[in-house]
Amino acid sequence: MPDEAVRALAIRPGGVYIDGTFGRGGHSQRILGALGEGGRLLAFDKDEQAVRVAQQRFGADPRFAIVHGSFAGVAEAAIDRGLQHRVDGLLLDLGVSSPQLDDPARGFSFLADGPLDMRMDRRQGESAAQWLAEAREEDIAMVLREYGEERFARRIARAIAARRAQRPITVTRDLADLVAQACPIKERHKHPATRTFQAIRIYINRELDDLKTCLRESLDVLARGARLVVISFHSLEDRIVKRFMREAARGPLLPKGLPVVHAKTQGRLRILGKALRASEAELHDNPRARSAVLRVAEVLG
Repeated sequence: MPDEAVRALAIRPGGVYIDGTFGRGGHSQRILGALGEGGRLLAFDKDEQAVRVAQQRFGADPRFAIVHGSFAGVAEAAIDRGLQHRVDGLLLDLGVSSPQLDDPARGFSFLADGPLDMRMDRRQGESAAQWLAEAREEDIAMVLREYGEERFARRIARAIAARRAQRPITVTRDLADLVAQACPIKERHKHPATRTFQAIRIYINRELDDLKTCLRESLDVLARGARLVVISFHSLEDRIVKRFMREAARGPLLPKGLPVVHAKTQGRLRILGKALRASEAELHDNPRARSAVLRVAEVLG
């Protein structure tokens, strides 16, 4: 939903905006196209390939800058650039990008064989293969259950522990086949390893923790009247975004009769409209958008 997301930012030509997940620059290109000479766009991405693309495409544009890192560092980046409470819009397009999924060397997908890496930022942290080799069986089960909502988490974790005792699990095909064998029930139109790969990817990249941090810190970055626009792709992400927006719109819960002025009890956000989903036309062109949910909120003060 690139057009809907950028339209929801309500871009002003001289405004300051943040693209929290550059990817391959689709949103950034649209934002820059709506900005005037005095506008600014700061983008983030963990992926070194995405950063390289950003520098090649927009590096010569004085309105544009890219941070090689997570959007969890949005507040620090804003402070460094003197942008606290000056940002007019923040856009987050969550999850893994299509180029990452389509590159077997990254290890995100079970559709093609490749090294079991899954790191968005390969400069740091352990790969999925390293984690699976060392994690306790109960911790693997917990990750699959909590981040993948996998009902056969314990059974799959047991199969992983048994296999690694024989030989390391280092490629995507091995893990996908192992999970398929461990699942007693197969769903139509869904590979048995879908939830396992999602869970391990989210855990390895701290995706939900980074999302919570970014949302919390966004209120220290965004200006009055600024827009917060988030596209999520599965229920765990959307639940976090929905809860954050609702709580920020409601304001603090205070005991009845507490002598505080009304302004102190007001929420910081106003939710704009209902959640949006991809149109039939977009789904025809991009089936991966079938689970996308877009939510928008405006900063009140």
